[in-house]
Amino acid sequence: MVLTGPAKHGVPMAHPSTLRRTFAIISHPDAGKTTLTEKLLLYGGAIHMAGSVKSRKSSRAATSDWMEIEKKRGISVTSSVLAFEFEGIRYNLLDTPGHQDFSEDTYRTLTAADCAIMLIDAAKGVEPQTRKLFDVCRMRGTPIVTFVNKLDRPARDPFELMSEVEEVLGLNTVPFTWPIGDGSRFQGVYVRDDKSVLRFEKTEQNATRAPVQTGGIDDPELDNLLGDQPVEELRGHIELLDGAGEAYSEEEFLGGKQTPVFFGSALSSFGVEPFLRTFRGLCPPPGPRKAGETQLTPGGKDFSAFVFKIQANMDKSHRDRVAFVRICSGKFESGMRVKHYRLDKEIRLNRAEQFFAQDREAVTEAYAGDIMGLYDPGLFRIGDTLSSKAGVHFDAVPRFSPEHFGRVALLDPMKRKQMQKGIQELAEEGTLQLFFEPGREKDPICGVVGQLQFEILTYRLEQEYGAKVTLDRLPYAFARWVPDAETPQALAAARVPLAVTDQDNIPVALLRDQWELNRIIRNNDTWAFLPTAPLRTS
Repeated sequence: MVLTGPAKHGVPMAHPSTLRRTFAIISHPDAGKTTLTEKLLLYGGAIHMAGSVKSRKSSRAATSDWMEIEKKRGISVTSSVLAFEFEGIRYNLLDTPGHQDFSEDTYRTLTAADCAIMLIDAAKGVEPQTRKLFDVCRMRGTPIVTFVNKLDRPARDPFELMSEVEEVLGLNTVPFTWPIGDGSRFQGVYVRDDKSVLRFEKTEQNATRAPVQTGGIDDPELDNLLGDQPVEELRGHIELLDGAGEAYSEEEFLGGKQTPVFFGSALSSFGVEPFLRTFRGLCPPPGPRKAGETQLTPGGKDFSAFVFKIQANMDKSHRDRVAFVRICSGKFESGMRVKHYRLDKEIRLNRAEQFFAQDREAVTEAYAGDIMGLYDPGLFRIGDTLSSKAGVHFDAVPRFSPEHFGRVALLDPMKRKQMQKGIQELAEEGTLQLFFEPGREKDPICGVVGQLQFEILTYRLEQEYGAKVTLDRLPYAFARWVPDAETPQALAAARVPLAVTDQDNIPVALLRDQWELNRIIRNNDTWAFLPTAPLRTS
């Protein structure tokens, strides 16, 4: 293990990566994800007042929603990268989009996370987008901690909620805290670890902290504080949990078979601080990562990182473009030279920054687990590997099949250059995918996973690039990559409805429905029709 400096009194100092926690928050829309994000930042001391995404009258927008359209609509449509410190640990929080139309961006973001917080609405339980995002976590092998939110509103029975998580998601649940009532009867939570009661007291919505009173479960004062019926119900629930409930197992948790469960209310701040204290010990620090045949350890001497997100125009006045990288091993130092695997060249990393939503500060050094932004003059693509040692590359991040397609129609022909630049940059971000029909290369086809992405596309082209456009929708629902076909002409000869190429010049078949897809596969059984296209690493 590499030391951070000289030993103190003969005790080796831990490598800085052991003091990093890199995690994402996943949820169905409106479960309170952005609010929880703000409250974690609040307790981490990164902000002094939380902005509510629900308040239309308030001049404040949520800190993690930096894009103009996010502030107007009160939703998150792009992943934010936020850093804060709490009790000696540096947390890198990846705030993923909650809207289902942006699940692909969530998948890419989860490649950079070591753990995920799954946020569940206490009244609605496991919702459709929760299931989809959970499936992404399961594919990635990402351990999950569950936070049941909105206990200050009428909620379902907590045993029923846990049963639903177990039945729908196949995760064994282990409650670390337990609610005392809900809605107007919500009085706080019982902490099973130290057998204490944190009592909820109503405060103003934007209070910096939720006042609490503590006392043991058998404290006679609880009968006076909570009332006879709530205390009797709480003691019965805890007795049942202690007697028949499953014990926490770190191995089961890290293996994706078990989830610790917490209850609280992000809006009122209640339950967030004790959750964050416990989360420190649950969320794993950066671990080894496989790069080809090489196993890279966080404390190793060789620097390595990969690009998981690209964002253009974070600062509209500078028209900049930032590549977000996750450091996997070694130490970053400003100005260091690294190998760019895909381009097979050496580059210097001069302008590195870390982010608090759209606010930035220069980074001179960083370690495994840290997320940093690199100024991108056009060198980077999602999935790129950077390393101090030649030949190192991580598995590429796949592109998923879009479900909606359309050609961009430019309203002002004088703005063609701006439109082309905008579409190209947004495609490199992963906001959309580009397909080219032979003979019509100047009018590319845009493919997106969800329809809201078309709205974002037209909005950003106008606001950030000055190109006002409309979309001519196309009747296709599937894209299948067919590298065996070699050319789009070969695909067209096989009676594919529309044969195109992607940005890497791979032949792609666009199809209208499942029947059409089945027919094409059946009639061309020597070709593989792939639902995802890996970003090429060379």
